Amino acid sequence: MRNFLVLFFAVFAFTLTAQSGVHDGIFEVKHEVSNGDYHEYRITLNPDGTFIFHSHSEIAMGIPPKNDTYGKGTWRAEKNTIIFTSDKIKDLDEIHSLDFNGTKARYDTKSPRDKSDRIIRTKLKFYQSDISWVRGKELFKTE
Repeated sequence: MRNFLVLFFAVFAFTLTAQSGVHDGIFEVKHEVSNGDYHEYRITLNPDGTFIFHSHSEIAMGIPPKNDTYGKGTWRAEKNTIIFTSDKIKDLDEIHSLDFNGTKARYDTKSPRDKSDRIIRTKLKFYQSDISWVRGKELFKTE
């Protein structure tokens, strides 16, 4: 009986660690306009459940012409939904000013049952956020 319990907990622990790498990674999107204006959004989902978000823009007629905004916090996956939270005391400071509380993204990837040659890039699509310009953004996983 004791060996069975040890085996059960070993398999359970292995299953938990094996699932941690499913959603993590770097997701980004870059937009460049013909006049040279540029926007880049990047989020890194770390295996330990933390994330870092960076938005960079260069707009010639903007004030200021270059703008960087950052956010950080924790994330968790519930099926294909990624839920972001930011602790106002621990995560928000002068540099990391974006509050990701209430932000959710859908994790989309090619189904393992899809045996076609279609190329479907893995992405995060933000569908809920108190940060208005984050809603609707699609960030693609870098390979």
